[in-house]
Amino acid sequence: MGNFAQRHPFWATVIAAAVAIALWLIFAVWPGWLVDLIGSKKLFLNALFNGITLGALYFLVASGFTLIFGLMRNVNLAHGSLYLFGGYIGYEFANWTGYWLLAFPAAFIIVALLGVLMQLFVFQRMEGQELRQTLVTIGISIVFADLLLWIWGGDFYNIGLPSWLSGPMDTFLITGVSRRTGEFLFLKYPMVRIVIFAASVVVGIAMWLLLNRTRIGMIIRAGVDDRDMLAATGVRIQLVFAGVFAFGAGLAGVAGVVGGSFQSLAPGEDIRFLLASLVVVIVGGMGSIPGAALGALIIGTAEQFGSVYFPTYAVVLTFIIMVAVLAFRPQGLLGRA
Repeated sequence: MGNFAQRHPFWATVIAAAVAIALWLIFAVWPGWLVDLIGSKKLFLNALFNGITLGALYFLVASGFTLIFGLMRNVNLAHGSLYLFGGYIGYEFANWTGYWLLAFPAAFIIVALLGVLMQLFVFQRMEGQELRQTLVTIGISIVFADLLLWIWGGDFYNIGLPSWLSGPMDTFLITGVSRRTGEFLFLKYPMVRIVIFAASVVVGIAMWLLLNRTRIGMIIRAGVDDRDMLAATGVRIQLVFAGVFAFGAGLAGVAGVVGGSFQSLAPGEDIRFLLASLVVVIVGGMGSIPGAALGALIIGTAEQFGSVYFPTYAVVLTFIIMVAVLAFRPQGLLGRA
């Protein structure tokens, strides 16, 4: 951070000022003129935290996508179908067993096995053929969407939460002052969103450590840079790539359970989350786990603030961010040139 401030003093000052303003908006009691200008602080805080937790969900989907697309250079446009399929699997297991937590390993294992089949029978036969991979996986996603519609229909599904996750949680953030008693009013926020955000942080840190601090991560990165040389050392590169693809697909399945828990599952969600993953990876940088986290946070908060303060242009805002990043930093915010 010190080196960045020395090399870019203007941007360091801008970032410091933005952080200071954000902290003041979050923790201070708002004056009346600010409430009249942008609305209540409760509305602002809900939009902020909804954006952060939506970003956590986008990160879970995009982290698997950035492993497959950014590291392995496999263009899997059926990734959104894996998300929706994992959500439906989690819904069935949660209803069958009565345990919400069992939906996660079930979705991860089943979707990961599907990912292994895709790697062996689709991508292994089309290595380095990006256009062909794109067309084939678009076809797979269309077929998959019809199969999911045939099995589960066009209804909306929600995965039932356990009692300990239901209801709001008291926070220490002040939203205003009571006119009657003069006491501070504190924000209440859904417990499930806080738990999901914390779990996403743990997953992100674990993935970064796996890729950058373990021998398996070293093998994966070496296989991306020079797979022929790695294969010459005796490493079974196809087995490694099948494992990476399975892990990325399994993460999409887990994200489907998360999305079905605090949002809903329905036809069309596969396309939505595929587009979100593409935007997140482009903004954050291909193959970068911290980049996927940063991109997901930016896109999630932009969507929520847009839907609250200028709903007519909320959809356009995310693409404006993507175009700006492509114009000034084509490799992504944290991607390698």
